[in-house]
Amino acid sequence: MLTQAAAQTQRKISTYLSAQYSQTVYDKTLGNNPWGAGLGLQAFLHTNTKFTPTAELIGDLYLADDKVLRLTTDGKAIEDIGGVVNLFAGSSFRVSKNSYVSLLAGPGFINGKTYFGIKPSFGFYFSKDQKLTGRLSYTNIFNRDKITKDDFGSVSFSVGVKVF
Repeated sequence: MLTQAAAQTQRKISTYLSAQYSQTVYDKTLGNNPWGAGLGLQAFLHTNTKFTPTAELIGDLYLADDKVLRLTTDGKAIEDIGGVVNLFAGSSFRVSKNSYVSLLAGPGFINGKTYFGIKPSFGFYFSKDQKLTGRLSYTNIFNRDKITKDDFGSVSFSVGVKVF
């Protein structure tokens, strides 16, 4: 008597390629960078718990610009933002089979300078097979303007497709 058995296990890492739209909420040069669009990669390391280590690399370009020069109190120009690249890591908590919340932190790169940032998010999957995902996020980059200690903040919506 012969028997055959087959089984599949979930991959240890899921990676998503995403496109995102970001709306600047606050910044010293808000008129020079009101919105941006970008691409990113997000990876989840699956565990047997509801908590999942998560990492992401996302870059946004800010193309809109009102062409107004903003100055510090001592007359120096404040650089507007042409782009932001974030390399964040943290943890995701699975709320249900098709949704999660995450808190990530790490370096944010703006105009060749490195800052610390945080990113809480709410993510969801469009289907049970989790091949398409959506995410609403808030990003805060601390002390973007060194003189006034003003932060850069944005909200974003992204849609991603599972690449592996």
